[in-house]
Parts: sequence; structure tokens; C-alpha cells
Amino acid sequence: MCAFIFERRTPTALMVACCAMAASVAPGLAQQTPLPDFSANLAGWVGLNGGGPFYEPVPGRLAPVVSDPAHPFTPNGVGKQPTFRIADLSNPNLKPWVKEHMKKDLDEVLAGKKSAFTPQSSCVPAGVPFFMGYGGPDPLVFLQTPTEVWIVWREDNQVRRIYMNVPHSENLKPSWYGESVGHYEGDTLVVDTIGLNDKTVLDVYRTPHTAKLHVVERWRMVDGGKAMEAVFTVEDPDAFYEPWTGMRRYRRVEQEPYEKICAENNTNLFDYHMPVAEKTDF
Repeated sequence: MCAFIFERRTPTALMVACCAMAASVAPGLAQQTPLPDFSANLAGWVGLNGGGPFYEPVPGRLAPVVSDPAHPFTPNGVGKQPTFRIADLSNPNLKPWVKEHMKKDLDEVLAGKKSAFTPQSSCVPAGVPFFMGYGGPDPLVFLQTPTEVWIVWREDNQVRRIYMNVPHSENLKPSWYGESVGHYEGDTLVVDTIGLNDKTVLDVYRTPHTAKLHVVERWRMVDGGKAMEAVFTVEDPDAFYEPWTGMRRYRRVEQEPYEKICAENNTNLFDYHMPVAEKTDF
């Protein structure tokens, strides 16, 4: 389930931003070898398995949190009563406080005392890696220059900014998306993210984390450019005994640019708790 969305198909500010970014690149910074072009013609990438757990396991790696077999998930639109996603807390990689936190949450959900909506339902930032839990039915879009890569989710225009070929800053102040730095390894965009606050969750099961969260992603096109794979590793020594790895797959789409507004005027929607400013900041 997600929040009601207001859509308008008008030229978006992202097009202007893309042009401005491209114009700012000095000729001397051009790469000597061809790099993967994830953004030709504003191609978008729609996540597969939209009704499922989104993250897939990677063979030979410790797997993400999965659904509890005793409470199978039923999505909307399949002719059955939809259910919420309930995590399997027998996962031995979860630290005790994580299990306790999730059990309290799940007990209230199963007792009907609360809903199990994710940040997407409330139009708040997804963070990393849960940004990869988005991307369907609306696509992710890449804007690439030699110095920056932006990844934009078109549903409510959340933007990730990845700074290329630079080290992490010192003494980072934790934030919703932290600091992402990246580089290319052949046909793969490698992204390293730290400095994330603990206000987000990691997945559709609402798995918590701490400010020690460290995520490394590897994005590459497959199937002749018709699909994308994002393999990511999550490390948080205060939440998990060992790092775990997941994968998200996407299919390529080409659509005219459009803008969707998520939180504007969305009030009193069940218990989604839309963010509302007490006063204007301009």
C-alpha cells in the first residue's frame, strides 16, 4: 500500500537539472573508455517482483530477512484478502535488540493494533538500501556525469546524489540518505554509502538499523541493456552479526518525463502520519 499520489505530466525540473549538470562538466574530465550509460533517452528502470519481498538472495552470500512461513504475504489485486508483510524472526543474523524491536512491532500488527506500512506510505525518505525497495510501478531514473550520478525515483522524486571518484567526508552528520561516493569498475557502478541516520528501515519488513550502517552497491545492466541488477551488501555490527547481501532486479522502460507529488495535501490518511511542517521555511 502506498499514499495517494497527485500527478501532473509537465516538463519536470529534473530535465533542467540534468542539462545544468551536463553543462558544468569540463571537457578535460571526459572518460577515456566508454562507461555504462544507464540514462540514455531518460530510460527508466522498474523493479521486478513488485508484489513480493523485492530483495532476492545472492548465492553464496548471507541472505536478507525473509517472510515468516506461518504468515505468508498476499498482495493487493490477486482476488484474496491482502495481508501485511511479517518477518521471519528466526533469522540467526539478527542481534537480540533487533528481534525484540521487530517482535513488538509484529505483535501489534498481528493483533490489529497498527498497520505495517513502510516509509513509502508516508512519503518520507527511504534511505539506503530501502531506496532499492522502490522502483515499481514507477521507475528509477539515472542522471550521469563524470562528477555526479543522481538516482531519482519518479513516484515522489526522491533523489540520491552519488559523488564520483572522491573519498568520504570526515565527521559526517547522519542524514536520511547519508553520503554516497562512487566509481566505475568496467560496466558496473559501485556505490559506497555511510553517514545514514537511524530513522529509516532496511526493507519491507521494517528491519531497523543503527547509525553504523554501511552499504555497498553494484549496479550493472544485463540482458543486452534490457535489464539492471543491483547487488548490495549491508553491514551494521550493532544490528547484525554478519554482513548480508541482497539483489534487486529491474526492467528497462522508456517514458515521457512526468512529475508526481506524494505528500502535498495528503492529510488524515488512516495512520500514515504524513510529515507536516509547522511553519513555512521560505
